[in-house]
Amino acid sequence: MRPQIVSTGSEEPAGASGLDEATLVARAQDRDVAAFEELVTRYENRLYRYAYSILGNRADAEDVLQDTLLRVWRALPALTDSQAFSGWAYRITTHRCWDVLSRQRLRRTDAVDPHQMPDSADSHYGVGATGSPDPVTTTETGHQMEDLARLVQQLPPDDRACWLLREVHQRSYREIAAALSIPESTVRGRLARARQQLAKGMSSWQ
Repeated sequence: MRPQIVSTGSEEPAGASGLDEATLVARAQDRDVAAFEELVTRYENRLYRYAYSILGNRADAEDVLQDTLLRVWRALPALTDSQAFSGWAYRITTHRCWDVLSRQRLRRTDAVDPHQMPDSADSHYGVGATGSPDPVTTTETGHQMEDLARLVQQLPPDDRACWLLREVHQRSYREIAAALSIPESTVRGRLARARQQLAKGMSSWQ
């Protein structure tokens, strides 16, 4: 899924994995391919899972990821703040997802089949298992995560993006606002609406 990048300068393949993100971004801006490859390694899985959560389709999510990485590579020299790389990458991914949704709005009506999630439902929605639960508990938790997956997919796309960025990808309100190009107050409003809708749908868990 990685874009084919042709180097236009010298590469420094050694030690890139041990560098902090700001240094990697700075090097990648100078067309250090090894540094960019390390950024891709760190971000491609989370960006793919985010795109998949929004779109509910593997092929669409892969296309969005590929296009996002190409856009990041091409536009990276223009990024003025290396510390803003994460939010910037999410913003590009989000906008590409909106493009896909706008083309498919009339076509897709079914909720995502949670069994087709790229990762387990627990890890995908930020819920991790501790210890070795008994089979009954495991089954109940699995059903709950499937219900949650369906409920999240039923949220309006804008609310869904806010919820995923906050609850799954652990983005700050400021980062979400930057990624979605909206005020923080709007982020908070969408999150409140999404949480209220999910809580209503999960009332049967009580």
